Formats: sequence, C-alpha cells, structure tokens
Amino acid sequence: MDDGEHRIERDLLGEAPVPAGALHGIHTERALDNFALAGRPPHPALVRACGMVKLACARTNRALGAWSDDDAKAEAIERACREMADGLLDAHVVVDLLQGGAGTSTNMNVNEVLANRALQLLGEPLGAYQHVSPADDLNLHQSTNDTYPTALRLAAIGLLHDLEERVVALQEAFQAKEQEFAHVVKVGRTQLQDAVLTTLGREMGAYAEALNRDRWRIYKCEERLRVVNLGGTAIGTGYAAPRQYIFRVVDALRELTSIGFARAENLIEATQNADVFPEVSGILKAHAATLLKIAGDLRLMSSGPEAGLGELRLPRRQAGSSIMPGKVNPVIPEAVTQVALLVMSYDQTIALAAGMGTLELNPFLPLVAACLLDSLTLLARADETLRRNCVEGLEADEERCKAHVQASSAVATALVPALGYDGASALVAAAQASARTIRDVVIDEGVLTEEQLDELLTPEAVCRLGTPQPLGRGLD
Repeated sequence: MDDGEHRIERDLLGEAPVPAGALHGIHTERALDNFALAGRPPHPALVRACGMVKLACARTNRALGAWSDDDAKAEAIERACREMADGLLDAHVVVDLLQGGAGTSTNMNVNEVLANRALQLLGEPLGAYQHVSPADDLNLHQSTNDTYPTALRLAAIGLLHDLEERVVALQEAFQAKEQEFAHVVKVGRTQLQDAVLTTLGREMGAYAEALNRDRWRIYKCEERLRVVNLGGTAIGTGYAAPRQYIFRVVDALRELTSIGFARAENLIEATQNADVFPEVSGILKAHAATLLKIAGDLRLMSSGPEAGLGELRLPRRQAGSSIMPGKVNPVIPEAVTQVALLVMSYDQTIALAAGMGTLELNPFLPLVAACLLDSLTLLARADETLRRNCVEGLEADEERCKAHVQASSAVATALVPALGYDGASALVAAAQASARTIRDVVIDEGVLTEEQLDELLTPEAVCRLGTPQPLGRGLD
C-alpha cells in the first residue's frame, strides 16, 4: 500500500515500492537493486540521445495515427521527449551504466521517466500508467535492441563533433608555437642521442601535423555511425512495427538532428553486429597515441630544468612537492598521459565486448557505451587542458638550446656536406680529445671561417629540404 513516501507499482515479478516523487518506476527500482556496479549512471550524452530517439519514434507514431483521439497526450509525450533531449531530465536516469540486458534497464528507465513527465504535464498522478504507459506508449513499435544502439550512435556523433573542435584548437596552438619558435635552433635527437640540428618550431609543427591527421580521421569516422537499425525492433525483422513506421522513423530522426542518418540495408545484420564501435574506438586510440607522444616529448624537453634538457619552459601550474622546495612538475602532460593510457585500455575493452555478441544480439553494448563515450569525453577534455594549461604558455629557453647546439656532436652532422663524413668525424674526435666544442675546433684550426660555420647553423640551413652545393666541395 502507498505510505505517502512511496507508491506501489507492479510488473510481471509482482509489486515493489517506488519513491512517491520519483519520475522513474518499478523497472528502474529493480535495476538499481540488481546493478550496483560502476556507481554512476549512463553518460549524459546517451540519456539526451535517448530522448531524441524517443522523440523521433513518437512523432512517427503520431503521424501514423497513434493517440489520434488525444492530442493533449501526444503533445505531452513529445514535450517530455524534447525535455530529455535538451538535458532537463538527466538527473532522473539513475540506473547503473553497467547492466545486464543489452541496455534494457536504461531504455526502461528512460521510458518510465518520459511517461511520468508526460503525466505531470497532463496533471495526472505519477505512476498512473493507464493514461500514459512506459511500454505501450513510450516504447511503441520499439525495442531496446534498436533504440539503444541508435542512441549510442547519436551520442557518439555529438561527442565526436566536440572532440574535433578541441583537436583543431590544439593543432592551431601548436601552429602558433611553430611560428614563435621558428628561429630557435636546437639539437634533434634519435634514440635519445644527439643526431641532427633542427628548430624548436619544426618540432611544434610536427605535432600540429599529427593532430591534423587525427582531426581528419575523427571527421571521417562519423560516417560509420550514421547507419542505424532503428525500426528493426528486437532482432532486425521489424517485428510488431508497422511497415510505414520502419520506413519513416529514421527520416524523422534525421530531420530532428540534422545528421544524415540512414536506415541499414540489412537491419538484422546491423542489430547483431557491433564492429562499427571498435572501428571508431581505433580512431580514438590513434589520437590517444598522438597525445601520448606529445606529452612525453614535452616532459622530456622541459626536464630538469637545471639538470635536464631544459629546452622548454612549461607553465608553472602548481607546487610539485610537499618536501622538495621549488619543485614544479609537468602536471598537465602527466595528466594527459593518463587519459591517453586509459583510452587505449578502453579500446581493448570495446573490441572484446563487440566481439562477444551472440547470435542475433550483442548484450554487452552498455559496456561499449561506457567506454566509447568516456573516451570521447576524456580526449576532448585532455585536448582542451593541454592547449589551455600548457601549450599556449610554452616558452623556449633559447640560451639553453644554443648551449646544447654548441656542445653537441650534432653540429658535426651539419658540416658533412662541407667536409664529408670522414672530415666531420675527425673534428668530433679532435673536440672530444681536447675537451673543446666542435665550433672551437673548426674555427681554431681554420677548417671554416666563423661566418661559414654560422651560415651552416642558421634556422634556414638546418631546416632546408635537401642540401645545396656544399662549401668547398664540387658536385660530380
């Protein structure tokens, strides 16, 4: 019986109390009891996408005659769906993001919230499902198995758009540093050993170009997500849905979202296979690899600073130690590194979950959704954090870079076009034997004039594509 604090709802398993003011119902209550796992609800983007999918379904059903004798009910249902799509009902979708049943608990939580919100709009008591039913009205001509994966695709596309914007902004930040540092000659390294001279600007430009590739991959992979199985209901046969509904519901979703969704040609195949999600996740993993490389380089080039490379100065974000005075750590690259590693781990999980689908359905889509949407969110935040809190404030220690150049055997590589490999090697040996720099040996022994040497070490020279006719040596 109702006790004022609870209302009693019924399902095929019997009766259960539901908090009197809750927009969710009995199915959600059972799910809360069954799935105390992650301790957090589905991603807000998924909840809002569910609202949009439900709105497309409701509009299609209404156009085909559902609720034709009750316009107020139809309007209330559509308004509730719109409110969820706009993020106004996020707090009421409370089931655990990890759940059995291929997302049924999320779908029913959504259905219950939408039904009860519609009841509120109609002035009816919560739980009065004889007026608006979670199953018969909000889930009309639908199944979890077509609405949930469609909502997941919609949510992922929205987050991909956000991620692309963040990648572009980070790319542009590195392009700005490419120009700012174009004149700073430094030692280029391979296998962490001095190799060839380059410029700090060229290093920044390389990061920008890698991010440009990531941006293009992210832009293109949206195409894979636009093909949906909405209308296929339980296993892709469209069971219990009118033919006209199946033909029109994806059109309604496309009109509502302005995204080029298309109904899968083979709804059965699209219902049972989830390979698109590992494909998209692979693109995210590639971007994570880019961030991992960049973050590692920033940490290395800023290391020390007195006893390390110290070529870059990272923005000082916070004190780095509770015991070592003056220590400031590269906390932003460290945090980005952790995001990259987590996304790579999520990619493996997504691949395993997608591959474990059985026969006509994949029951592990909630795990796919959790990992994929978290990856998208984390990467977007990592890009924003790296740009705003690190890259835009990068400074070059030009004197340190110059000192490294003068002390490094990499200068000898710049002399190979002028002196040949053996001649340059002899200079390295002479410098090491006399504890002098290569510059001092070259000038002291009259191998090149100071002007000739400086010309070989200019930013233009070290970044020149190919080698012009060398000083003092003919080209045969």
